[in-house]
Amino acid sequence: MMGPFRCIADLRGTLLESPVWDDRRGVIFLCDIPAGRIHEIGLDDGPRRQWSFGSEVTALGLCDSGRLVVAQARAVDLFDPDTGTRSPLWSGFDEPASSRLNDGKVGPDGAFWVGSMDGRAVRQPISRLYRIPASGAAQVMAEGFEISNGLAWSADGRSMFHSDSRGPWIDRYAFDPAEGTLSARQRLHDLDEATGRPDGGATDAEGGYWSAGVSAGVLNRFAPDGALTDRVPLPVPSPTMPCFCGPDLRQIAVTSHRLGADTAQSGGLFLADSPVAGAAVSRMKGL
Repeated sequence: MMGPFRCIADLRGTLLESPVWDDRRGVIFLCDIPAGRIHEIGLDDGPRRQWSFGSEVTALGLCDSGRLVVAQARAVDLFDPDTGTRSPLWSGFDEPASSRLNDGKVGPDGAFWVGSMDGRAVRQPISRLYRIPASGAAQVMAEGFEISNGLAWSADGRSMFHSDSRGPWIDRYAFDPAEGTLSARQRLHDLDEATGRPDGGATDAEGGYWSAGVSAGVLNRFAPDGALTDRVPLPVPSPTMPCFCGPDLRQIAVTSHRLGADTAQSGGLFLADSPVAGAAVSRMKGL
């Protein structure tokens, strides 16, 4: 049984997202998208450092060098949290001005995968999923989404999970970690507001996919066959992304937002013990 959740960083963030466990430093990095900030959080001592980018920061990943790969609204940079230095990786985002980059993670192929979203009030399925290797030569790997979200890979690197928050659905692809290619797309689960629109995701060592049900205040766990096996309530109404963490990956951290849900501790980071270990995340190769 999971829980109970406790708030370890009451950041009062507007839209916290993209928590990633850095096993070398023993901290979680996460971002507050509209504030354009990256936060460093200790599991025992809470907030440590923070950095302001001066523009939206939408997603984070780890690099072999210890740097972070950072998605912004329309570009991707590399950032060294120890020196504060930034360098560009990709600036070829050419979608409409109303669109921006959204959820992103480093895949088992060592590339940064990041999707986009249509930011208009009435959204259309015009968004894409990009693969960005160390060379910065981005490729469009899939398209036709309203809000690309929920990226995560199975522990063996052979399956990729991906969602459309406004579909709302979760899909699974066969993934080739040597080539960084997708195939055999299939629907994992269709969702609704009551079950929880799928926001960010994470995978466990047993093949389960954990999805932040942002509209329902829950974490939903799906088995590899798509069955909903667990439904864990959060102490806030709008969880945004889970992240397995800790030395043995037996804890799970969850970010949240306070857009239209400004309750106590909304916009904070929450932590609980997990009944199952998480799948380790990858680092970007060559950077």
